[in-house]
Amino acid sequence: MSLKANVRRAGDVAIVDLSGRITLGEGTGLVRTTIKDLVNSGQKNILLNLKEVSYLDSSGLGEMVGAYATVTNAQGSIKLLHTQAKVHDLLQVTKLYTVFATFDDEQEALRSYAASASGNRLYL
Repeated sequence: MSLKANVRRAGDVAIVDLSGRITLGEGTGLVRTTIKDLVNSGQKNILLNLKEVSYLDSSGLGEMVGAYATVTNAQGSIKLLHTQAKVHDLLQVTKLYTVFATFDDEQEALRSYAASASGNRLYL
């Protein structure tokens, strides 16, 4: 199944609903262009919804790290929503769970952007 990306908005947050496989080739290219297009249009807050992502390989993981760098270099914030078990395990093994804020609830994730913007930091 090839990767699909749908962008929707909730206030000042762009939610990117991804479905399929994030692998070398088409999948990573779609993530890269979607993130770059959002950043180039001035979008600072991006939430990647991984609920329908069935597989993530090392290239896909690398692309997510690249997306993180792109967004943070633009003074933005990128967070992950609904990381599936295999993706969650991969984030644990690579220690990237310390880089990405992850959420299981969309409303909680959206509130975290508001908390960051108001200067209230969430410490877990």
